[in-house]
Amino acid sequence: MDLIKIRRELHEIPEIGFQEFKTQRYLLDLIASLPQERLEVTEWRTGIAVKVAGKDPAKTIAWRTDIDGLPISEETGLPFSSKHSGFMHACGHDIHMATALGLLGKLIEEPLEDHVVILFQPAEEGPGGALPLLDWLKNDKPDFMPDLICALHIAPEHPIGTVATKPGLLFANTSELFIDLHGKGGHAAFPHLTEDMAVAAASLLMQLQTIVSRNINPMDSAVLTVGKLSAGTVQNIIAEHARLEGTIRTLNNESMAKVKQRIERICRAVEEAYNCRVSIDYGSSYLEVNNNPELAEEFLQFAGSFNGVTAVRSEAAMTGEDFGYFTAEIPGLMFWAGVESNFGLHHSKLNPDEAILGIMPNLVHQFFKSL
Repeated sequence: MDLIKIRRELHEIPEIGFQEFKTQRYLLDLIASLPQERLEVTEWRTGIAVKVAGKDPAKTIAWRTDIDGLPISEETGLPFSSKHSGFMHACGHDIHMATALGLLGKLIEEPLEDHVVILFQPAEEGPGGALPLLDWLKNDKPDFMPDLICALHIAPEHPIGTVATKPGLLFANTSELFIDLHGKGGHAAFPHLTEDMAVAAASLLMQLQTIVSRNINPMDSAVLTVGKLSAGTVQNIIAEHARLEGTIRTLNNESMAKVKQRIERICRAVEEAYNCRVSIDYGSSYLEVNNNPELAEEFLQFAGSFNGVTAVRSEAAMTGEDFGYFTAEIPGLMFWAGVESNFGLHHSKLNPDEAILGIMPNLVHQFFKSL
């Protein structure tokens, strides 16, 4: 199986959450070309679940890969750049998929004693595919429900052959944030006859920045970032509408609840102060990723002794990942895998080193064999 060729072909067809129709078709066709003796393949929305029957199963192990892309215009200049204008695999999900397919190939060549389920999950970048996929497994495919689950995420900052993880909390609890302000527009020469939402939004933005610094325990950690602020239409019309778009990251549900409570109180105060209407939409929310301590320690020890691999104990990060819905219910492990790129995740010039594909499928296969 030519994993580099597969990765490049997947890289050309990025699609956003629950619209991964070409991606699903590509994956299904490739899986259908493999020996089917031990395989059970089923579709779920735009995703796929593949069960590889074990020789003498005592448990079911799962490997999860995400399959969606991002609404980012690619600027890598690669000969296999995205053919879908305005979309890109800027988070490395093409690498993730190729790794999963490489693992599938190894499982067919050398089946394990236990069952292995490979989950090709849509919509990790939004609106979130893990939770509904988990519900589907529990309710409709209980024979695919794993006893433990693992996944990787590429890490541009780490060199090829490096894996990094830790027991316990790895990634943060996250929530999107969208706030709309509605007032009364009008001519710029008559501001007293309007309710200016540009001013209201600017005030709100500054007040939101006090939440982490003044309402969260300094010994805790949280992030509230507004990445986009838009208001108005032209320079001489007072804005009738403004919108803030951002993200919230915390290390636990209690801090998330406190941040949201403060946002709502500040928004009510802005309504009163600026005589406007404010609405809040939290969009997609993801649970924190908590690695099973025993599984994480076992992986670090195993990977550290694997030829060509360096195992590193990482710090927790404010990264968001809906894999947390799996680890909340199933003993799980996620780890970083180095791809040594000058550009980071979600960057339009991200170019992972494809040498990872010669290492990770074999590492994961042998780790699963050891469990």
